[in-house]
Amino acid sequence: MPKQYKLKNYKFTLIMLVVVLNILGVLLVGSASPGDQKKQLIGMLSGLVIMAAVSLIDYSFILRFAWPLYFLAVALLVFVFVAGDDAKGAQRWFEIGGFRFQPSELVKILMILFFAYYFMKHEEKINSVRVLFGSFFLVGVILVLIIAQPNLSTTIIMTLIFCAMLFIAGLSYKIIGSVLVTCVPAFLILMTLIIQDKFPFIRPYQMGRIMGWLYPEDYPDRALQQQNSIMAIGSGMLSGKGLGNTDPASVKNGKFIIEPQNDFIFAVAGEELGFLGTAVIIILLLFITIECIFIARKAKDSAGKLICCGVAALIGFQSIVNIGVASGLLPNTGVTLPFVSYGLTSLWSLYIGIGLVLNVGLQPKKY
Repeated sequence: MPKQYKLKNYKFTLIMLVVVLNILGVLLVGSASPGDQKKQLIGMLSGLVIMAAVSLIDYSFILRFAWPLYFLAVALLVFVFVAGDDAKGAQRWFEIGGFRFQPSELVKILMILFFAYYFMKHEEKINSVRVLFGSFFLVGVILVLIIAQPNLSTTIIMTLIFCAMLFIAGLSYKIIGSVLVTCVPAFLILMTLIIQDKFPFIRPYQMGRIMGWLYPEDYPDRALQQQNSIMAIGSGMLSGKGLGNTDPASVKNGKFIIEPQNDFIFAVAGEELGFLGTAVIIILLLFITIECIFIARKAKDSAGKLICCGVAALIGFQSIVNIGVASGLLPNTGVTLPFVSYGLTSLWSLYIGIGLVLNVGLQPKKY
């Protein structure tokens, strides 16, 4: 519930970083897809209101409803199969009066809240078999529902967030070492099976993206969009061609990338703002992530620390994946760039996450 807070504990630095990044995002979305700029601006302004409201609600009060929030997340993911909108071979959205709502974006925040509660409740026995397997089962239900949409990129992001939160919760280094010893050779075997087309749980379009990433010369159709993104980033050179340029050879004007305002917004940034502009975006994302971690260090309890680190992991990992895809360092997979890409559900969910972090900052531990 709303309570008395001290203004000096309100993290205006974090808000400033988010606002500056989001303004850059609105400008880039407007350049990539002028028709979506107004919606993105409305999303930003409404997101700030949502963030402010959430920041004044005691996160400890919200965590009282951790289990209902978990079941809400599961219900949303199940319901999308019943009433969701099927587009481009995936069923991930609800269509509500012309507005598209993607439940998995909100579920990221709900999952962070739930596991902050779960790990805090079991922090003394975090390395016990019962707690670990219980957490694996609970996150597994969510991951299975998301990958079935199919939405492999979000599944990967959520897995990384869960692992980060489990580590912060106090997972034993012995267990971490054992997992790494097992996972490294398992990953190599998996990649070998995928390359040889002998892995049964991967869809043809996902296989095509991986092969296009590994062998772009042999799979030009699959690699085309990613290769165009790489060329666009390079063509911006130091200072870019300028926002809203009319160069017919640009990725947006030449239609060389499908929906550049979404997953490949970093390519637009590279082309129009150049190295300097993309560096600013990366630095802002880095500072937002670090600021969340700094707030976590002063949290009054482990739940607050886990919420901050979960949001930091969300922003950090999602940024790495998006930029990695746009620059050709990772296989093509659809994931938005936080506060920059177009997408109201993603934007509002991120603002909810920042609001939660701000509330943790308003309640620092007493020394």
